[in-house]
Amino acid sequence: MTLIHHVVTGSATRPVVFVHGFGCGLTDWDSQVAHLSSRFQAVAVDLRGHGSSPGPAAACSIERYGADVAELMRALALPPAVLVGHSLGCRVVMEAALQAPVHAAGVVLVDGSQFAPAMEATLQAAFGRPKGYETMVQDMFRDMFHAKADPAVAAAVAARVRRLPQEVGEKMLLDLLRYDVWRLPASLGCLRVPVMAIQTTYANEKRERKSLQIGQATPYLSMLRDVIPAVRIEIIEETGHFPQLEEPARTNALLDSFLASVFA
Repeated sequence: MTLIHHVVTGSATRPVVFVHGFGCGLTDWDSQVAHLSSRFQAVAVDLRGHGSSPGPAAACSIERYGADVAELMRALALPPAVLVGHSLGCRVVMEAALQAPVHAAGVVLVDGSQFAPAMEATLQAAFGRPKGYETMVQDMFRDMFHAKADPAVAAAVAARVRRLPQEVGEKMLLDLLRYDVWRLPASLGCLRVPVMAIQTTYANEKRERKSLQIGQATPYLSMLRDVIPAVRIEIIEETGHFPQLEEPARTNALLDSFLASVFA
């Protein structure tokens, strides 16, 4: 069996599995891996079609990504792990936890979201225009970093997403929509492990990404609370979509707290 590309750091018996978002890669978690690896076993992955994991568009879906992570946890014979997913990776870690429940001890959702059904028309229209996909992705990632973020980091992330094969990118954006409309709330409701959401942004009525404020309500957070009444929600203010890159110390502190409660 060929496993997705992954890097294992640390030798402790308490594993933490990191899953990146759309167009991203395992290096997004370098600060978290460095922070945790003296006390935990950190496993960071590249999803199919991303980074060093090959995969054609036809083999890419949220469920397949979740199965890939589940297969990796089984192959590594991991004891129950905390699975940490960012953006698209939020859906993937949920699927992995559901597909390999004996290997799941908790789930952390880093700036997740939920596509609305109306997004399908927007995606299809963009894909039908010359350079429509490229323009849409550039616009998406331009909004993902706060004004205070390091411009070099933002530029590197934008350059990396441009290297994602377009056929994989189009397939996964449509698959995100499908999953969010038909499976997301039900999958969340089936989780039987502690869940923490670290939220930093939301999309306004113009689909512009904005930083979230403490106490602010959003449809996504309301859905989380409805489906998982015990969910722990933590807001990092004045931050973009990548808190693990923009605010690594605050992200690490929240992970420390959650891991302490799960592995107590």
